[in-house]
Amino acid sequence: MSSLIAVDLGATNLRVAYFKRDQPPPADSIKVPTLASQGPDAVIARMIETIESILPARKKKDLRIGVGSPGPLDPFRGVILDTPNMPGWNEIPLCERLAEHFSCPVVLDNDANLAALGEWSHGAAQGTKNMIYLTISTGIGGGAIIDGKLLRGAQGLAGELGHMSVQSGGSQCGCGQHGHLETLASGPAIARRALALLEAGEASMLAELVDDSEPLSAELVGLAARKGDALAREVVGEAGEHIGRHLASLAHAFNPEVIVLGGGVSRIGELFFEPIERAMRKHVMHPAYVDQVRLLPAKLGDSAGLVGAMVLASQA
Repeated sequence: MSSLIAVDLGATNLRVAYFKRDQPPPADSIKVPTLASQGPDAVIARMIETIESILPARKKKDLRIGVGSPGPLDPFRGVILDTPNMPGWNEIPLCERLAEHFSCPVVLDNDANLAALGEWSHGAAQGTKNMIYLTISTGIGGGAIIDGKLLRGAQGLAGELGHMSVQSGGSQCGCGQHGHLETLASGPAIARRALALLEAGEASMLAELVDDSEPLSAELVGLAARKGDALAREVVGEAGEHIGRHLASLAHAFNPEVIVLGGGVSRIGELFFEPIERAMRKHVMHPAYVDQVRLLPAKLGDSAGLVGAMVLASQA
């Protein structure tokens, strides 16, 4: 049986896991700083060093590697096209570089796509054929499994479910476009909305929780909401409304059995999930689009992308 290495390349951290078989949990895993400012050559060298540090020498013979990375990227060519949060990552043939060093198959896909694959294969959506995954954190990403297969599209660019315009002339997104869902319901968007209400003079316990050492965050807004704070609950409800309206559109497009929500913001819990489900039902053109849909929290947490990368590697 092949040894499987899963890599989760992020702008802040680089995580690598070694799987003895095509099932979680990994036999070993490690996390190191990406140090993305040093550029792609230095990061790839660190990636190789980290893989070698975790991989038993006797297992290097029959090896397969799966990598998840922020996009845009081309999974068919194994090339990272342009990753805004990591300078210099333009047309980088990552799979070729790793395959050259390790002499083994290497596969690449968008990190959110692989999180979807992980949740579908070993997480909340096991046993389904059609699912939507949305991760709501610093940004909003997603992926879709349609008829039992990861949706990729013609150039492998499908699944950017957070970068869809939901507000005409809205705020500028980190990708450079305007009005994307990410500008309204991501963690930073929730914090910005709460801060705007505080600055407008609305009362909230958040004013006591925030200081120079503890800036306002979606996590703090969620904490205040769970404690009954009216402003925090309003902000969480608004974000849930935006997500739910968006999911109604995705239900029209993909007709999923399950919608799985992951990422730090989803951990707010029922106060977030309730307005999402309510908005989904309100905005579909017929109840049939949501009556049989299960809206579930992700099961694999931060490991979803690594599990998905392992699954991808096992298919290489």
